[in-house]
Formats: sequence, C-alpha cells, structure tokens
Amino acid sequence: MSSPTGPASGLPVRMPRPRQPGRHRRPEPLVAPEGAPALVLAVPGTPSSATRSLADEVISIARSELPGLDARIGHLDGDDGAEFPSLTSVLVQAAEERTARFEQARAAGLEVKEPEGPVAVVVPLLAGPDNALLRRIRQAVMDSKIAAELTDVLGPHPLLAEALHVRLSEAGLARADRARLFTVATAADGIILASVGGDEAVQAAGITGMLLAARLAVPVIAAALDEEGSIASVAEQLRSSGSQQLALAPYLIGPEIEASVLEEAAKEAGCATAEPLGPYPAIGKLALAKYTTALGISPQQAQGAPVR
Repeated sequence: MSSPTGPASGLPVRMPRPRQPGRHRRPEPLVAPEGAPALVLAVPGTPSSATRSLADEVISIARSELPGLDARIGHLDGDDGAEFPSLTSVLVQAAEERTARFEQARAAGLEVKEPEGPVAVVVPLLAGPDNALLRRIRQAVMDSKIAAELTDVLGPHPLLAEALHVRLSEAGLARADRARLFTVATAADGIILASVGGDEAVQAAGITGMLLAARLAVPVIAAALDEEGSIASVAEQLRSSGSQQLALAPYLIGPEIEASVLEEAAKEAGCATAEPLGPYPAIGKLALAKYTTALGISPQQAQGAPVR
C-alpha cells in the first residue's frame, strides 16, 4: 500500500529532474518565424510521380527540422497544373497568398506592417553546380517578377560524403561501417564520382570525393557524365593505378538526368553503380540550412561543417 508521499515499501521514487540553468540547458526547439518567406525547392528534370515523391520527401525532412516552415515545390520543367507546378507559378502563388494574408489582417482591424523582404527563398535541388540548370532557375525567378532569393547548390558538404557512402553500401559496393574491420566481397577498390555540369561540377564533386575517400580508404576521382569520354578516362586512370574493382557513385540527387545515362556510364566504365542520393535525410537538412542561412536565422545545425 502506498502513502500520498510514496510507496509504503520504502522503495525510491523517480522524481523529475530539475531544469538545468546556464549553458547546459537544452535549447528550445526552433520554429519558423511568423511571416517568414516560403522555402521553394527548385526541382530540375522531367516532372514525374517519382520526381514529385522525391521532392515531397525532401520537403518533409525540412519541415520536421523546422516546424511551421512554409515549403513548396516548383518544377523547372513544370506547367501551371496542380500536379507539377512550374517554379515561376509557385513563386507567383506564394506572393499572392502573402498579399492576401496581409489584406485580411488589415481588414480585420489588426495593426500589421506591410510585409518586407523576399517572398521566397529558392533552393536548387542540386548536389553540385550546373551552370545550364542554374541559369534556367534564375530566369524562372526573374520571370515571376517576385522578390525571391536564390541560394547556392547543396554541396560540397560532409553530409553528402556520408550519403554517398550509404548508397554504395546499400549496393554492396562498400562497407556499411568504416569502424568495423570486416570486408565485403563486392566492395570497390576505386570509386568514380559521377557528376553533371562540366568542369566546375567535377571540381566541386572532387571536394566531396576527398571526404568519401577518407571514409572508405580507397581512391575516389570525379568525372562528368555530360562530357564524352570523361567516365572512361577516369576508369582507366583508376585501373592503371592498381584498382581492379570499380564502382560508379552518382553525385546527383536524381532528377537532373535520365536513369539511362547512369546505366550507359556504368557500361562505359565496366563497373557496377550505386543509386543516386535521392531523398537521403541529409538532402532535406542541407536544403533547410541554405534557407536559414539566407534569412540569417539560426538553424538546428546539420552534422559536419560545410566545405568551401
């Protein structure tokens, strides 16, 4: 039988811990500021249900990190329909809704200031720079005639090296845990890091490639999927340096190119390939980090410092 102050048996009672003051306090969870601009994810490639699903997952990850976030998806090759709206139409809609909220508040007698600053922050769904796609994204933003800020692409970043490692391990081409001393029979001893966007993209991918090489302890060399002979040349370079079992690691989110391009590249190199990065959790976190950095608000930091 228990007394009002605890069990009659004299067993200890678990009491709630007092809140710790000072620097050891757990930080309050971050929420999106009221009236903050929308995060608009600019999705390249041919719109499809698979592409939309991937973008939805990336947005869902960003929202889970920042509750209250107004996040939207604009397809670079979209239309004015509801399923695959174009980037321009999404920006226009965001501006119209922002104006409507202001007018409703003023009509209700509330003292509100007219919204200032950008209507949206546009984040390209690209792992690395692709000048052709970025020019088109900038043009879509200009066509909207909306005050919007365009961020950099997501990489290079240590989290992308982690994502590449995971995709390689899922394909049986790398050890899942670098801390364990077991081997995988199909593990590659040389990695071709496949990017799109020409020389600039290859150089940027090379930075993440160095981080991946440190994780796997095998050589990693970046190549361009959109430059004839680049993949074959890197494959020959790796084999001439002693690598016998190569693997292709796409430094891509996914929508940037058709799947057939990766298949042809793997045949050209004579090796197996991992899946693109896709909606790996790091992608959503990095998209959110670009958004919060653009607005100058403090995000819940993604693991790993950005590489410049």
